[in-house]
Amino acid sequence: MANINVGNAGDLQSQIEEVEALSSIYGDEWCVIDEAARIFCIKITDDIDYPKLKACLQIILPHDYPSAAPPVYQINAAWLRGPDRKTLSNSLEELYVENTGESILYLWVEKVREFLLEKSQSTDTVEQPEVRKMATEEEEVADDVEMPDYRNLKLNKENVHLFENHSSDEELPHIKLGETITERRSTFQPHLAPVVTPRQVRMVLDKLFENKKIASATHNIYAYRIYCEEKQSFLQDCEDDGETAAGGRLLHLLQILDVRNVLVVVSRWYGGILLGPDRFKHINNSARNILVQEGYTSSADEASKAGGKNKKSKSKKTK
Repeated sequence: MANINVGNAGDLQSQIEEVEALSSIYGDEWCVIDEAARIFCIKITDDIDYPKLKACLQIILPHDYPSAAPPVYQINAAWLRGPDRKTLSNSLEELYVENTGESILYLWVEKVREFLLEKSQSTDTVEQPEVRKMATEEEEVADDVEMPDYRNLKLNKENVHLFENHSSDEELPHIKLGETITERRSTFQPHLAPVVTPRQVRMVLDKLFENKKIASATHNIYAYRIYCEEKQSFLQDCEDDGETAAGGRLLHLLQILDVRNVLVVVSRWYGGILLGPDRFKHINNSARNILVQEGYTSSADEASKAGGKNKKSKSKKTK
């Protein structure tokens, strides 16, 4: 278990009181993933009795929250992508800016619930969850929103300022497309971009989701690792996008290959035929191929052996 690293006693006390209140308010919807690491999750629906839309808001509380830093968050919902995801994220960030220094989680949860209610009342989006559900049932995923397993991920939770606007001198990294892998009518395609800040990660994802084909993929799984020179540590995270555990497996691949300053996204279009565990093999093979293609690891042989023999390949530092 990780040790609690707190900025001051006031922040810790505020976090304890806020978590107790949220647990009391939301009951079984509130879930403690890792109390020591301050990782929590809440399942949110548009309607308690007859839910149409569901989302899972996952939260990491930095040691200096709420006095000096926002919570680090991730929204998991199979139907939420592209412009909708960006709109909701902007709403949460605006709430934080308006209430800097104060406990913000209750306001965030209710803002997500309000967003779900508005979307469920829209005729344009009511059918989307059912379309996505047909795809995810192929993987035997439950109707409830799945929570990724954070226990095996080493996340750098300090100073993750995902809330700042893109600075004027921050350029969109060049995005590379890899070769597709197709099996039993499912298609996997990797995308890669060099990144050195969380804002660049977000810029790349936003740019990719502008592409209608990518935005309509059944899953867009991604993972990134950014090396922080000053702290001699990694900032890293991942997203399953409905493909349970795929993001964690992808991040583990990046860790084994010891690559840095890179974001890898693997899009999967489901073809209607069950792949079972093979889907994870194709996701990681797609990612490995584009890492080799772009010189982040020296050879395909070395990349394929890295997991089993725990060898670290040469990595390319992004300038």
